[in-house]
Order: sequence, then structure tokens, then C-alpha cells
Amino acid sequence: MTNSPADGVPETGWRWAPAWVLAFVALWPAPGYAEGVLVLGALVAIWKLLRARFRGGMRLLSGPAWALTSVMFAAYWTPQLISAFDAVDPAKTVGDVLTDLRYLPFLWLVAASVANAESRRRTFGGLGIIVAIWVVDALLQAVSGTSPLFAMIDNAKHAISGHGMCRVEDVLAVDRLSGVLGPCNLKLGQVIASLSPFALFLAARRFGAAGWLFAAAAVGLVIVLAGSRASWITFGLVLLLSGWRLLGWKRLLGVFAFGAVALVVLTFTVPQVRERVERTRVALAGGEQHVDTALSGRGRIWSAAVCMVREHPLNGVGTRRFRENFPACDPAPGEPAEWGEGPALHAHQIVLEILSETGAIGLLLWLAGAAQAWRAWRYADARMRAQARPAMLALVVTVFPLNTHLAFYSTFWGGLTLMLCALYAGSLLANDREPTGASA
Repeated sequence: MTNSPADGVPETGWRWAPAWVLAFVALWPAPGYAEGVLVLGALVAIWKLLRARFRGGMRLLSGPAWALTSVMFAAYWTPQLISAFDAVDPAKTVGDVLTDLRYLPFLWLVAASVANAESRRRTFGGLGIIVAIWVVDALLQAVSGTSPLFAMIDNAKHAISGHGMCRVEDVLAVDRLSGVLGPCNLKLGQVIASLSPFALFLAARRFGAAGWLFAAAAVGLVIVLAGSRASWITFGLVLLLSGWRLLGWKRLLGVFAFGAVALVVLTFTVPQVRERVERTRVALAGGEQHVDTALSGRGRIWSAAVCMVREHPLNGVGTRRFRENFPACDPAPGEPAEWGEGPALHAHQIVLEILSETGAIGLLLWLAGAAQAWRAWRYADARMRAQARPAMLALVVTVFPLNTHLAFYSTFWGGLTLMLCALYAGSLLANDREPTGASA
């Protein structure tokens, strides 16, 4: 920890906290190791907090940052607890709920990683560099057919355990850029889109508008080739909300026009992009069946989610229990599903996921957490907002409700979302102040 008060207030944070956060993100391609970093980070945070408390103060986090981080976690976790009482498998649901308590101390550590100006530069800059490395790796895969980073991870897995990261059938079936996450974890587009603000802000700070434009083009190309149309929407929001401050509306319109032309070119030259554009065109043809086909079966999944909401309006069917309840609410039982065999695993939409799994009580608690986050932003001054803007933007586009989503109550996407919450709270409500520099 450091003590360099500029205005009589001791500076908070811990110099090693950024390393924990960056290690956690960098290890996402190896989920078991990432989970290990999370658990160890949680234990370290508990030790640091107890040690600081006994020394007579909260030196890891400012009081407001501590409070907002805890409130946002409670808005996520409490609905899980309430939903467990009458879930299909209460014992398993309660076990999942208690296990997720490990997130809270780790989130305090994440918030501490942006608690002062130097830590913010390391954490936000490090996240931007990780995204840049993953983007370059994905572009190399687009050219050569192989992700160098994933190949390295896969070879290490073979050497350790005698088998690779993915099954052979997953490798043969892949139809898009998978990048460092590999062909059995096709989340590259969503991950890059959600973390792209850190790369764009880093490029803008180092190289101004030209750097932002170059980074936006490279990231956008990878996101389109990664194939997830939800990530296209997410990245479009990132460009909109960050670009207008740096470029102005006229030049930003030019960026979107260039993007539209690039998408047309890719549609005619890349079969995988053509297939996804064709699916979108099918939706515009009208008809429930057309829409469901274009959305890869999400219309059927959303109908089942609405059924669960009707059956369990107050506290839902239980977090992570969507798949067990899907057969009873399937609007087309026995018919082949667009996503393949087996039940749907989650609602694929944040509002429907919260309502179906945690009910109206859960939605109200999520909205209460969002209201507290918005209130903190509203009453923050310009410098506080500037230092938190990358994390704020990443969080907003990740939970944007008019989109499809990964499961927020899954280990991977839930951990990513909670990390963004803690980065937002910790950077917005840090004790220190830094001058507003170049920003996207």
C-alpha cells in the first residue's frame, strides 16, 4: 500500500492488486487456473483487509468504493439466495449460492487494483494490452488458420495430461474465429467486445484519434469474424459511446459508414460472415419460424423463459436451474432445436434470465444495484467520471438489455461482469484524483 496524500487523505490501494486482476483475465483460456487465481485473490484480500483493519483504517479501499462494490455484489448474489428456497434442486442451488460468496473478497481486491492513479494505469492499461494481444492472435488465426496462443496452451495441455483442451469434434465443427479461447469455448467475440473499451482508451491515450481508429478497425474485424452477432451490437455501442467524445458526430458517422462497407465486403468474401448476415436477413422476412431460425432458436428459448416467469413469478426457478426446467416449458417439445440436441442452458437475455431464474424479487434487486451505480456516477465530478469511464463503458455495454447475452449466473460470464462492477466502483470512488487526459 502507498501513502502519498495530495489533499490530506491517505491514498488507498495495494501495488500487487493489478497483477492479480491481470493474471485472472489472462488465464481465462485456462478456466481452472483462472478460478485458482480468483480463490487465492479472495483469500489474499481477506487477509489484507483484516490486517489493515487492525492497523486502524481502510487502506485497501476508500469507504465509498468499499460500499458500492459490496452493494453491487449484493444485488447480484442476494437474488440467488432468495431463489434457492423452492428451486428444483434446493441443495445444489444453495451450494452454488454459498460458493459464489468467494466473489466478494475478490471484488474488493479488484476495486483496490484501481484505487489510485498508478494502479489504474497499470490495470486499465494491462487490460488494453491483453485485448490487443488476443486481437493480434485472432488476426493471425484468420490468416493462417491457427491461433498461436491457443496452440501453445493446447500443446502444454497435451504435455501435462496427454490430451488437448478441446475434443476433436469441437475442432472439426468450428465455423468462426475462436482465438485464444479455443474451438470449444466460442466466446471470443463477446469477450473482446466487452473488454474493447480498455483497448480503445489505451490507444487513444497513446496515439490520439489515429490510434483509436486503428484499434477500432482491428478489434471490429476480429469481432465480425468471431461470428457472434450479439458482440456486433456490443461493439457498435462501444464505438458510439466512446467515439463521439473523441471524433465528434460527423467523423463518427464516417466510421460507421466505413464499418458498413467493410461488413458488405466480408459478407461477399467470407462464408461464415455471409451465413450470419443471411440469418439476419431471414428474420426480416417475418414470421415466428423465420425469426426463431435467424436467432438460432432464441425465440423458443425466450418463450420457455416467459413460461418459467409465469410459473415462478416471485423468486424464479433458481439460478443455473434453467436447463432442468426447460422441458416443462418448451413450447415445441419433441421438435429439433436450432441449437442442437438437449435442453437450452439459459435464457440468453439478461432480463429474461433474471426473471426466470430469480423472479420479480431478483429483478428489483438488480435494478436497485443499477440505481446505486447510476447515483454514484450522477454525483461524481468530471475527473472522477473520466478516471472511471473505461470501466463504466465496458460494464454498460455488457449488461445492455436490448441484446442477447451469455449466462450472467455462470462462472465465466458472471465473473467477468462482477469484475467490471468492481473496476467501475473502485475507479469512480477512489480517494485520489488525477487530471483528465486524452480519452475516448
